[in-house]
Amino acid sequence: MTFDINKIDRELQRIEQEEGVRILYACESGSRAWGFPSKDSDYDVRFIYVRPTDWYLSLFEKRDVIECPISDQLDINGWDLKKALNLFRKSNPPLLEWLQSPIQYMEQYLITERIRALSPLTFSPRSSMYHYLHMAKGNFREYLQGDYVKIKKYFYVLRPVLACGWIEAYGSMPPMDFEELVQRMVPESTLKQEMMTLLTRKKAGVEFDLEPKITVINDFLERQIAYFEETAKHIVVSEEKQDAALDALFREALKEVWGS
Repeated sequence: MTFDINKIDRELQRIEQEEGVRILYACESGSRAWGFPSKDSDYDVRFIYVRPTDWYLSLFEKRDVIECPISDQLDINGWDLKKALNLFRKSNPPLLEWLQSPIQYMEQYLITERIRALSPLTFSPRSSMYHYLHMAKGNFREYLQGDYVKIKKYFYVLRPVLACGWIEAYGSMPPMDFEELVQRMVPESTLKQEMMTLLTRKKAGVEFDLEPKITVINDFLERQIAYFEETAKHIVVSEEKQDAALDALFREALKEVWGS
């Protein structure tokens, strides 16, 4: 069944009206943003929103996420700006990926660009590498053991492993696009040819089932996971925070959206 892409805009507008919020930014996350969707992949829409100023002037903690039921190939949920900025302060990789997603559905205000401008100052190579390493280890353990494996799951181990390599090499947030990571991080070799063959098949709409494991890729992943487990321990952790700047960003966003 063909998905009506306009439904995303309608859903975002509905959320604004029903929740009494303003959506600052909305984007695609997951396999579509990473460049390897399946024919039946959901649209994974993530957004950052802000509530009226009075909502934040409370003694009590309130729910800071909006989650919508998954339906008709659409998975959509968002984080309150205050929550997002606190996670940004901790160099949260999923949030950093949202901010650089190649598929953006809404960006109505200047605040998102101001957050991006602070990204190099808040980025933590160590915590980000641990995030991707944890993802790689879990998916490798769950999907890529045995002689026959779920071939499409290679992407969900390869991407975080290559992201770890990018962080080690450049000390910055890795690019979203899987093919760019392969081209930049893997030298010409049989290994690279196997990765690109997988990607070509995926982009062509081939639906992978259980197939014999690809030994050269499995061996690479096993070595790299072990390597980054040691490497991550020795990355220097910066204690510098940008608390004053993030406080100012939060206040600026409230003023920009709701006025004085």
